[in-house]
Amino acid sequence: MWKTQRSTVKGYFLAGGQMVWWPVGASLFASNVGSGHFIGLAGSGAASGIAATAYEWNGMFAVLVLAWLFLPIYIAAGVTTMPEYLRKRFGGKRIQIFLAILYLFIYIFTKISVDMYAGALFIQQALHWDLYIAVVGLLAVTAVYTVAGGLAAVIYTDALQTLIMLIGALTLMVFSFLEVGGLEGLQAKYFDAIPSTRKENSSCGLPREDAFHIFRDAVNSDLPWPGVLVGMTIPSLWYWCTDQVIVQRSLAAKNLSHAKGGSLMTSYLKILPLFMMVMPGMISRILFPDLVACADAEICRNICGNPSGCSDIAYPKLVIELLPVGLRGLMMSVMIAALMSSLTSIFNSASTIFTMDLWKHFRPRCSEWELMIVGRVFVLLLTVVSILWIPLVQAGQGGQLFIYIQSISSYLQPPVAMVFILGCFWKRANEKGAFWGLVTGLVLGAIRLVLDFVYPEPQCGETDLRPGVVKYMHYLYFSMVLALITTVTVLVVSLLTEPPSQEKISRLTWFTRGDQPVKKDLALSPCPDAAKGVCEAERPALQIDISIASENSSDENKCTTKAKGSSKLMTTLLWLCGMERKRENAENAVPAKPEPLPMASSEEKPLVKHILNVNLLLCACAGIFLWAYFA
Repeated sequence: MWKTQRSTVKGYFLAGGQMVWWPVGASLFASNVGSGHFIGLAGSGAASGIAATAYEWNGMFAVLVLAWLFLPIYIAAGVTTMPEYLRKRFGGKRIQIFLAILYLFIYIFTKISVDMYAGALFIQQALHWDLYIAVVGLLAVTAVYTVAGGLAAVIYTDALQTLIMLIGALTLMVFSFLEVGGLEGLQAKYFDAIPSTRKENSSCGLPREDAFHIFRDAVNSDLPWPGVLVGMTIPSLWYWCTDQVIVQRSLAAKNLSHAKGGSLMTSYLKILPLFMMVMPGMISRILFPDLVACADAEICRNICGNPSGCSDIAYPKLVIELLPVGLRGLMMSVMIAALMSSLTSIFNSASTIFTMDLWKHFRPRCSEWELMIVGRVFVLLLTVVSILWIPLVQAGQGGQLFIYIQSISSYLQPPVAMVFILGCFWKRANEKGAFWGLVTGLVLGAIRLVLDFVYPEPQCGETDLRPGVVKYMHYLYFSMVLALITTVTVLVVSLLTEPPSQEKISRLTWFTRGDQPVKKDLALSPCPDAAKGVCEAERPALQIDISIASENSSDENKCTTKAKGSSKLMTTLLWLCGMERKRENAENAVPAKPEPLPMASSEEKPLVKHILNVNLLLCACAGIFLWAYFA
């Protein structure tokens, strides 16, 4: 927190661009694997076997695609948020604002509320607390250190929590495998894990026959294999290559080599969830078939309050029943660490998007001081909205939390992913094409999302009365169709309208990332009216200027001279929020020299580059082997 200039916008939102590879890798992993993963993956394992692992192993490749293909473009473009990249690439403001709002929605629906529900479910199972007391306590602590520390605090706590998370989860894995007699024991006993009360002559409560296969029947299974290979990859690319939470961590790296190293570390760690979460979930079903695998709606409601099924309690049950007292405490802290690391990541990224993309749009001349305050207040606002959303998550969950997250992702994310991919790798894509592609895709996705909520999946043994498009079209197939429609729209509209200008392509696509930067004199020209903020207005409205030099603008000096005589309480408060630099500036106001913008550099040393590329091959081979072995 001390060294990363958290009182500047760049320092608060991008950790001063000074992170080395291991905190970046640990932070990527911790931001991805929240408590929703522990609860959700173990629950899916208990309900249907190892197929949900496909999401994790898909991520193994996607995170490498980020470092080798997307990051060089983002670094060349010099951006802090993803909507900002689209504004530079396509121009206009509508795409940026449209996306900023969509991202905030996705965060609240699929990330914040789900993680909080999962963490609270865990605390509720373990301590028998009221769900809401648990949530409010967790959120309060999380919001405090996000508000105070900015991204650097978030990344270092993530690195620590990744370590705790791995130790705790691996310990539980060893205990649970010992309990059933290793992998052979798991494979033999899983198919006998049937609840004692269930409807005869139906498949309710029976384990799936293809429980140990990742590739399943293309028509009648819960995760069809073409959908796993293609339909799953598209939201996965959105998540790993264009999502603010993930990309922001990679942009905080010192240079491209450190970012690649971080991605490789994450990719290797993504091998673990099958053994750390999915298989323990299956073992939980073997040990507590009547609770975890309950097949009768009334019994399930009594056990966990969810008539659709109780597979989500698989992991908490294992922790509470299997581990000795001391380790139980460790595992509790692991779950809370997982929850908090995910939440802090999302809070920090959401406040970055709100401040940089929405607030700066409506107040283009606002001072850096104002941006810092708005970012912090927005975190507190998000906290409140998220608490209000929890009853809906509680009520609206189907049997499997993880599948809920994935299906919503398949409806909202493919259009965004395709627009980014075309923007980065096709120079002819223009603003009109991108905008209409996004709108078309998102309207279709929203319709399907609403249909899913209106016609929930029938419980086991009930007749299926859903309309055909919901009943027969798996959400992974829908993701493929959505991506195709978006791509065709972008291609057709772009080709029918005028091509983008040179400045919309230079340093903004894969093929032009090496272009020489265009020097603009406007931003650097001395401006007599700086005090009135006229200079600001001459710049493009959403220009995100993150230079440290801008701290000394005379507007802020006015604010600080008022604050000068204020109490020590105020000083402490300002220090806590990383605003202390302003006071010093006011007292010794020396004319600031413009400092170079701290930005991850894209230069790589030849030796380091070769080592990284060899590692890339090894990691890809390991991934392909795992897919083939468990397919």
